[in-house]
Amino acid sequence: MSGSSSRGRRGPRAGGPTIPNSAAPAPAPAGSLVAVVERRGRFLTVEPLFPPRERDSSSSRHRGAARLTLGPARSGRGGQIHVSAGDLVLVQASSRGAGAGVRVVRALGRPDVARDVIEGLMLDRGLARGFDAALEREARDAGERVKRAPGERRDLRELPTFTIDPVSARDFDDAISAEPIDAGGIRIWVHIADVAAHVPEGSPLDREARRRSTSVYAPGAVEPMLPHALSSDACSLMPGVERVAVTVEMELHGAVLARTAFYRSVIRSDVRLDYEHVDRIFAGNESAAEPWGEPLRVARAAAAALQAAREQSGALVVDSEEPEFQFDEQGNVSGILARAQTESHRLIEHLMIAANEAVAGLLSQRKVPCLYRVHERPEPERVERLADQLATLEVPTPALPERMSSTQAAELLGEISKRVEQHVRRSGHGRQALSSLVLRSLKQAYYSPKNLGHAGLHSAGYCHFTSPIRRYPDVVCHRALLSAVGNGEAAPRAGELVELGVWTSEREREAMIIERDADDVVRCFALERLLYEQGHDQLFAGEITGLISAGAFIAFSLDADSQMGAHGAGEGAIEGASFEGMLPVRMLRSPAGDGGREWWELNEQGTILKGERTGAALRLGDAIEVRVARVDSIRGRVDLVPAP
Repeated sequence: MSGSSSRGRRGPRAGGPTIPNSAAPAPAPAGSLVAVVERRGRFLTVEPLFPPRERDSSSSRHRGAARLTLGPARSGRGGQIHVSAGDLVLVQASSRGAGAGVRVVRALGRPDVARDVIEGLMLDRGLARGFDAALEREARDAGERVKRAPGERRDLRELPTFTIDPVSARDFDDAISAEPIDAGGIRIWVHIADVAAHVPEGSPLDREARRRSTSVYAPGAVEPMLPHALSSDACSLMPGVERVAVTVEMELHGAVLARTAFYRSVIRSDVRLDYEHVDRIFAGNESAAEPWGEPLRVARAAAAALQAAREQSGALVVDSEEPEFQFDEQGNVSGILARAQTESHRLIEHLMIAANEAVAGLLSQRKVPCLYRVHERPEPERVERLADQLATLEVPTPALPERMSSTQAAELLGEISKRVEQHVRRSGHGRQALSSLVLRSLKQAYYSPKNLGHAGLHSAGYCHFTSPIRRYPDVVCHRALLSAVGNGEAAPRAGELVELGVWTSEREREAMIIERDADDVVRCFALERLLYEQGHDQLFAGEITGLISAGAFIAFSLDADSQMGAHGAGEGAIEGASFEGMLPVRMLRSPAGDGGREWWELNEQGTILKGERTGAALRLGDAIEVRVARVDSIRGRVDLVPAP
């Protein structure tokens, strides 16, 4: 990753097959609660499943603090919802007054099934898990309306076009075309789903998309910004079908952008490629068919030139892995894959970044109101602290000037990120810990009507344009662009954009927390299964990824020998998965082996825990063997103890 994901946080790109949200019967009612049914004598009661969050002041949310008695349980159609002790349910306080108990509005499954708990978590965090029937109808009608009357568009249906996505993806909002031109140049077309044509500003669909602001992707489930009829059908650039798009046409000579054009179009994708397939082609293990084989080769060359120029300019270099979770038919975790970014990912990323920059450049030049993706330069003090932290870990860094400007800080941070990457490749460890240090030195990106640049990408102007199916700021940029080029959309109202930028930034951060917590929950379910199969005294090879005064955060997995001996180990197996947990300092033994108690102190830089009595040290990136003491799947927490 070069500083920012052009396709969004993760999209459908980091999970197993997702269940379309249209399967949900209706939006969850306000004030509902996810709970487990329990029998108390002659009565059925419910107890909240999830612990309260800081912003939740309701004392009844504390598990065990208050049990609620069930009232009549009826479905939305009037039929009885039959529940029994141990069931996971969505309940709502009865409208018949105090003492009437609660009623079950939806049966979710069982609290020992990972997929059911993830559904409960999404409901617990306030996600609707459905759309009103009127919005569903509006979405279907919009698809038919645009199909009947697509408006004036450039016909690109004969232009060879392809998409590249994960094998599990269900919506496709970007497609690529490419061809060589004279003097060694390349013409790239980036086609993006024309969501603005389907979602008129101010319509009920638009108001709901603005309220949601983003899709939320949890393992095995998605809460889409738009109804399924649009997100996975009418707006999705599927192969072999005509779709309306907004196209960014770019003429590149090396990494130099010589000419751009922006217009509405109609396209027909020739093939749906996935990342693994493209990587096999790039490795020479498979051949590329025509008519898309030559455009893929040309797009690869363009992306490589863009990547080289971006890295040379000082853009941040942070490679990361995304987990992909797999489930069996019963909803239990069956595998966890670590998806590293490969050349096929980078091809798409750099072409999308180029399109986003081209759109931002036009909108800035013509002073059309829009939402920019702003990533301000880091504070010099944070870069100085990062250099101090890395020095304690013997990671080489460039020399810092006595007085550092914010511009110098951004350039130095890009150079530091490269040296960290080189150190990790050379040493073979510390990637997660050191990358976290680099990322924590950055300011957080956000949406704003002010173009303040994107420091991570070393870009003078950047916006999010390429994912309108799942990000509302992209829809805003589509409307702004189409108004700027006279393609039938009104420009966004400048007076509303400050508040909208704050709202969409907040919703993005909330979605990231939900996605992270859902990942933790599913990892815990997988770990419980692994311990059941391998034994609870199983040793794990770990690496220290974070330190606080109270202990060490550890990323851990079975060592290679244990994986080879594990039954069923292989592609997607849990045995090869990586987990995360906390090792409290109170559990650490004295390295002297004399049974004496050691006092551990965290250094000023937060990179080393040092024993005061023996001088022993635990450093970020150090290897360590651990055992699992406790797994709390609902909270997504793992407690560790040192291996004997």
